[in-house]
Amino acid sequence: MSELEEAAELIKALRRIEGQARGVQAMISGGRECAEVVQQLAAMRNAVDRLSHRVVAANLRACLADIAVPAHLQPKLERGLAVLGGLRT
Repeated sequence: MSELEEAAELIKALRRIEGQARGVQAMISGGRECAEVVQQLAAMRNAVDRLSHRVVAANLRACLADIAVPAHLQPKLERGLAVLGGLRT
């Protein structure tokens, strides 16, 4: 995935999180049950955590692009970045 495509994907994820935040605001304004609000907040927190990992993985991938990684280590590096980035390579 190119840097431009990755940036577009990250922005899309941010917009989903923004939508979740607006949904939580509406839930609170509408007097929804505490458990329902907390459940949505937990989903939002998980989305932010996944996004944070993807940002770090993308940055590491960009930094490592200029480094010659030995062929035998490349699969391990990609697996590590995939795990960090939410299983997206």
